[in-house]
Amino acid sequence: MTFELFIFYLFAAIMVFAAMRVITVTNPVFAAMFLVLTFFTAAGIWMLLEAEFLAITLVLVYVGAVMVLFLFVVMMLDVNVVPLREGFVQYLPMGILVGVVMFIEIVFLITQRYFRSENFPAPARAGADTSNTEALGRLLYGEYLFQFEIAAIILLVAIVAAIALTLRRRPDTKYQKPGQQIQVSKEDRLRIVSMESSKR
Repeated sequence: MTFELFIFYLFAAIMVFAAMRVITVTNPVFAAMFLVLTFFTAAGIWMLLEAEFLAITLVLVYVGAVMVLFLFVVMMLDVNVVPLREGFVQYLPMGILVGVVMFIEIVFLITQRYFRSENFPAPARAGADTSNTEALGRLLYGEYLFQFEIAAIILLVAIVAAIALTLRRRPDTKYQKPGQQIQVSKEDRLRIVSMESSKR
């Protein structure tokens, strides 16, 4: 076993353990910390695959932005996990079914001779002057431009849908209506009262 393969197995074991702790730990802050560990180990595996750009993007975007935002939301809202775990048992059969199907698919892919490594020779290692960022950009904006644009549209629709679903009218909150503000005249806001002057 080479040192590179040993590091891969080590990172893979840490990532699987951290991913399991994300869904089994009771404290949501600890779950977020284990998710950060999962992201870091996944970035390490990508570094072994010579995908440095994807590794640093994973660390910067997910760990540096998404997980920090998630931690702020969890700590500020003080989420009560007891009601969330009360309905866990009713979803357990469906979760077991999905897990069994995924396990069967993984076993099928591993055991089939069409998916073995001898049928797919490993690509030649790139030179030191080769930029994987440039290669990734050429693939995304060249060969897979249409798929990239479709994914961007789907993400945009998801963002709009998330905003529309979370936009609730609360009775104790004051809202401004720009249309009514534009139609307001000075007579509606200003009232001139004529008063007689008085002497003391």
